[in-house]
Amino acid sequence: MSSIEYEVIVVGAGISGIGTAYWLQEKCPAKNFAVLEARAEIGGTWSLFQYPGIRSDSDMFTFGYRFRPWTQPQSLSSGADILQYLKDTVAENNLGRYLMYQHKMISADWSDAEQCWTLQVETPEGHRSMTCRFLSICTGYYNYQQAHRPRFEGEDRFRGEILIPQFWPEGLDYTDKKIIVVGSGATAVTLVPSLAENGAKHVTMLQRSPTYVMKLPNRNQSFIWLRKVLPDRWAYRLTRWKNICLQMFSYGFSRVFPKKMKAFIMKEAAQQLPPDYPVEQHFNPSYDPWDQRLCVVPDGDLFNVIREGKARVVTDHISHFTDSGISLASGDQLAADIIVLATGLKIKVLGGANISLNGQRVDINEQLIYKGMMVSGVPNLIYAFGYTNASWTLKVDLTANYLCKLLNYMDRKGHQVVVPIGQLEGTEENFLNLSSGYIQRAKDTLPKQGAHRPWRVYQSYLVDMLATRFGSVADRWLKFR
Repeated sequence: MSSIEYEVIVVGAGISGIGTAYWLQEKCPAKNFAVLEARAEIGGTWSLFQYPGIRSDSDMFTFGYRFRPWTQPQSLSSGADILQYLKDTVAENNLGRYLMYQHKMISADWSDAEQCWTLQVETPEGHRSMTCRFLSICTGYYNYQQAHRPRFEGEDRFRGEILIPQFWPEGLDYTDKKIIVVGSGATAVTLVPSLAENGAKHVTMLQRSPTYVMKLPNRNQSFIWLRKVLPDRWAYRLTRWKNICLQMFSYGFSRVFPKKMKAFIMKEAAQQLPPDYPVEQHFNPSYDPWDQRLCVVPDGDLFNVIREGKARVVTDHISHFTDSGISLASGDQLAADIIVLATGLKIKVLGGANISLNGQRVDINEQLIYKGMMVSGVPNLIYAFGYTNASWTLKVDLTANYLCKLLNYMDRKGHQVVVPIGQLEGTEENFLNLSSGYIQRAKDTLPKQGAHRPWRVYQSYLVDMLATRFGSVADRWLKFR
């Protein structure tokens, strides 16, 4: 016992890790814990991504923490504002004392004999070992070092710049430049209006296939009104629950009545575009709503720049790059000074660290996921992974609170170790239920989900809240010792 440095180590100081640190401090005040951050600052996505217009793609009243109100009226806020919100959260709650910067976990090995994890950690001073009783992984889900980067014929001929949003060059001047943004996901629909409204000569969004795009008013009028009659905390809570309910209704309606939801989304898009605009060609996906994540645009900014002639959407396939732009499969030519490849993320499970038990590597993709947060057969490990159909933070908040509840239960019962026990039966699915390209590319690395709870990932805040906050800890699938 005396040789174990920490009772809990949290890996990652982004929005998940900071929230977990808060709840550990609040609900497990006697626990000795540390937060390892591979980079030199907190924030994760919100300090890494610097491309123009970077913002949340979920509303801030559900993306913000349950314990700390988001006090601005904007529903979709800038990356800079979100990063400041995280910094303020750390400062106000004295969480900085737990942070260990430039500490990257390379591997973690569980020892049954010692009943603890031994982490190999890369630091500026070299490698070091760290030990803990419980491991909380809050590293997010994508690779910080690499994006999904397809190669195209003739790239070396192009005389302009080819950029990846994840690695946007500081101080890039794109004034009066013709820009092509390749892609149609959240990054592309964020970049296009920002570039078009801030100096670009013209912007083309080149997509292989359409995505569902919905307008969201960016000033939450109900929150503004509630703040006039209630304290900020209560105005935030009520707005948060209203938005949670609206999201659950929208998602549920989409799954039950996909054709009606599709017609509604396309009708809304058509009303914001010129009368003769080919909506059927550019905003008519081949899949149902929420088979992939919807893209929301604040105040319809994407539609606005298309309507004003500052940007356009082209739906086609790339044949090859030319010296002055892109040649399409249809034979059309697109001219560009800059080409931005917003072609998707690359998933990295568990921050890319190797996980082993008694020296034997664990293949996470061969394990079941328990309650969407623990891995079958792996002791004393919890993985914060947010929702695909709602704000990420909603799920990781539940995960952090469940961790505290579990730790306190184990202390009361005198347990040191907990292991979820579940067996693959050959019919399991990946635990992420979207058909998005970045998820499909990573399907061989993701853990599995079963057909029934607690091995089923329901992507439902209400179901998960009832199960984790109000359900009992002990069940027949958790083995304690």
